[in-house]
Amino acid sequence: MKSPLLSLPGAVPAEGRDEGVAAHYGDLFREQRALAGGTGFVDLSHRGVITVSGKDRLAWLHLLLTQHVSGLPPGEAAEALILSAHGHIEHALYLVDDGETVWAHVEPGTREALLAYLESMKFFYQVDIGDRTDEFAVVFLPAGSIAEAPEGVVVRETPQGRDLFLPRAALESYAAANGPAIGVLAYEALRVETHRPRLGFETDHRTIPHELGLIGAAVHLQKGCYRGQETVARVHNLGKPPRRLVFLHLDGSEVHLPGHGTPVRLAADGADGRRLGFVTTSARHHELGPIALALVKRNVPVDAELMAGSTAAAQEVVVEP
Repeated sequence: MKSPLLSLPGAVPAEGRDEGVAAHYGDLFREQRALAGGTGFVDLSHRGVITVSGKDRLAWLHLLLTQHVSGLPPGEAAEALILSAHGHIEHALYLVDDGETVWAHVEPGTREALLAYLESMKFFYQVDIGDRTDEFAVVFLPAGSIAEAPEGVVVRETPQGRDLFLPRAALESYAAANGPAIGVLAYEALRVETHRPRLGFETDHRTIPHELGLIGAAVHLQKGCYRGQETVARVHNLGKPPRRLVFLHLDGSEVHLPGHGTPVRLAADGADGRRLGFVTTSARHHELGPIALALVKRNVPVDAELMAGSTAAAQEVVVEP
């Protein structure tokens, strides 16, 4: 779905998973500094919007999700996953309940499969599932922003900022009153800086929550049964995950950033060394320079100098080995 804000001056369209919104509006670092300082907004209208209403909505979602949501208070944000039977991450939902309806935004390209799964699990529960993507757009306001949400708009507030579920018809008028508009590259750079994983970037077909540090944040260890719980409990109680998320400071002399999937190796082994992991997201940060997240084997020494493709990389621990 193509955002109308791509018509704003300087807008450069994003590619790949974020196609449909602006990558930036002409000055990436200025946009990052504005976002870090609590000004502007990010157009995330390419994300899917799903609602669940009905008196059983929280109890029903509690049975399906990794997060404890049966008593979720109105207005309180939650993050949750849906796992496969083997405990691998399939979906990520960013939730808030308004007292009558649970609102969630999800990754672009995932809503159809998620909706099909939710519909298949309704059984006798009194819930109504809606795809609201055509009606509502997600807009992000950074922490510290003094911009107000329009009356009646559902807000999901987190330490990073506020997600607004804004009527699509109001997107252009909201942008005109609450600029500057900031592209997703700035949003992604700050996400990498704060080590927040993203479905489809930090995950592959075999990722389990422990590898990304999502226990607690998106996975509650003291709730009832859900699909994949056996793997979550077994790894938590008896073992360690096979991989771990790391933060990389990249060599700033390189012109190109290593892309998603770029092999990570020990620097001492050179380009022909054994592949120990891969880059998941890389970005240019307005203060830190080139940075990245990567998923590496758990037994990689925490003080090891690494190479991301041909780029030297110093690691910081995100998930303990």
